[in-house]
Amino acid sequence: MSVEFTDESLEPVEFKSSWKRERSVAEQGCQTRDVYTNNVEVQSHEKFDQGVQTDYGGDSYESADSDSQALAEFLHRVEPMVMQCLNRNLKSKAFDGILDQRDSGLESITCMHTLHNAELQEKMQVTDLSWNATGSTLAATFGRFDHEDWCTHPAVLCTWNLDRRSVKEDKPDTIIDSPCCLMCLEFHPVNPAWIAGGNFNGEVILWDLSQNDDLVLASSGIGDDAHREPVSKVHWIKSHSSKRRDYNIVSVSSDGKVLVWKVDMKKGRLKLSKGFVVMSQSLPRTMKVRGIRGDKEVGVTSLSFSHEDSDLFVLGSESGCIFKCNLHAKGSPAGSHLISSVPLCSPVSFTFNPHHGPVHSVDCSRFHRNAFLTAGMDQSIRIYNMLQAQPALTIEPGEGYLFSAQWSPVRPAVLAAVTEKGNLLLYDLRTGHMVPTHKLEASPNKVPVYSMQFNPQMKQILATGDGQGYIRVFRLSEAFTAMSGRDVEVLEEMMGSGKD
Repeated sequence: MSVEFTDESLEPVEFKSSWKRERSVAEQGCQTRDVYTNNVEVQSHEKFDQGVQTDYGGDSYESADSDSQALAEFLHRVEPMVMQCLNRNLKSKAFDGILDQRDSGLESITCMHTLHNAELQEKMQVTDLSWNATGSTLAATFGRFDHEDWCTHPAVLCTWNLDRRSVKEDKPDTIIDSPCCLMCLEFHPVNPAWIAGGNFNGEVILWDLSQNDDLVLASSGIGDDAHREPVSKVHWIKSHSSKRRDYNIVSVSSDGKVLVWKVDMKKGRLKLSKGFVVMSQSLPRTMKVRGIRGDKEVGVTSLSFSHEDSDLFVLGSESGCIFKCNLHAKGSPAGSHLISSVPLCSPVSFTFNPHHGPVHSVDCSRFHRNAFLTAGMDQSIRIYNMLQAQPALTIEPGEGYLFSAQWSPVRPAVLAAVTEKGNLLLYDLRTGHMVPTHKLEASPNKVPVYSMQFNPQMKQILATGDGQGYIRVFRLSEAFTAMSGRDVEVLEEMMGSGKD
């Protein structure tokens, strides 16, 4: 039986869901309101400036009411304990070397200013530098050391106030003209407006920067009481004969005289109060020349007073000798060929082993009563003990002539020197090496640097002056201004050992 199948097409059948409902979809949008922004500035419109300036009013001092007796008893009670702690700290070696490791790079010493007087056109040399009592103003004398005859150079004294924002490095704040070369100067230790200086003609002059017209306050003039040769150095010392806290001026010259001047404000002049003269009889036996009389003058080139004994001072000379002297000395009288209104005698009490050539610089240490250093034409720096003829230490930098050398005012074992080759050398005796820790270019054109001066108030500041009239002001690093107990120990060992 056969069956045939055929294709059949049927209509679709749809079964609607009984549990699911249809859902409608609609598109909808929303937008927040516009955001508004405002910028508002606020500026105060009231300003107040207040300035305070102290005036130098002589020697009158006022203090607030206090119980002096109670204060004295308190200081007497705590003084032993405080001194014991300070001495223990000075001898501590806990922090030795830390500053050197952290701050030993040359980049930590910077040149802040390069000052000069553009009107001089590099024709004059910086013969001396000095900072005033506040440490803000630097003064410089301009002249020449290479005279062959009578001086006809129109020289100047210039000052710059480095605290001002608008310091013009090529234009000084004050310019004082001089008919001849100015060879040295020094600011008054208390009055920041007074400057003492000496010129090529042998005259000692006192200027007052606070005056409007004539700045010359007093002068020694030129005569029998004055120097007969260029003034090498001037220095302020406290007067012992006055009940007031007056200061006198000490001047030295290549004529061998050491003169003490009193400021006579009423007459506007410097009055000679005491005088000395260095004579060839004080030279070592090996330096005395047969046929030269013993009262012949020995030219004085440099001067430094002890910081412990106000009557003790050291002189450097043209002969190379270094002399220990005293203001109360009564040595051999000067020869009859010297005319003076005051008696002149030798101030020398001791003679040290000499340099081989003129001594350009001497400087007494602030931290050791017997230590002082010298520098001279024999290209060496020497450190002496006041009690020994031979130097305790000799340093030979190999930089040519050395024109100035000084101790640091804050680091007993640090000293600085300027050289013929235009460099500033910084030595740290703690290292034990007789080579400079830093050698800096102190002259833009690498000419000889004749003068140098630490700032007495801002201890990290040091100024140098060169042979073309340029002054560089350096800021030293913390390594040269932070003191440690090892500094004092090194200096004491050197003074005791006398090593070469």
